Amino acid sequence: MIDFFLYDESEDTNTRYVSFVGEHSRYDLAIIQTDRYFGKSLVLNTQSSKFGIIGADDLEEEGYIAHILGLSDEEAAEVEAFLSEIIV
Repeated sequence: MIDFFLYDESEDTNTRYVSFVGEHSRYDLAIIQTDRYFGKSLVLNTQSSKFGIIGADDLEEEGYIAHILGLSDEEAAEVEAFLSEIIV
């Protein structure tokens, strides 16, 4: 039995599913834009089942995308290049 909810809310979101092939790998991502995370997007790597809350500032942090999405540094560079075009 649940005694206490921290929150239980519903929200309309904009979800984009994208699959692309780079020089190092194939990428299957779901990008969910919502007002929940201070303007950042929830990015899911559907191949590894890893996800992160990512904003433009996070794309500049060295190693963050590789760590949070379970990618090699080369793969992360390709994903960062793509995300930098859609996450502002």
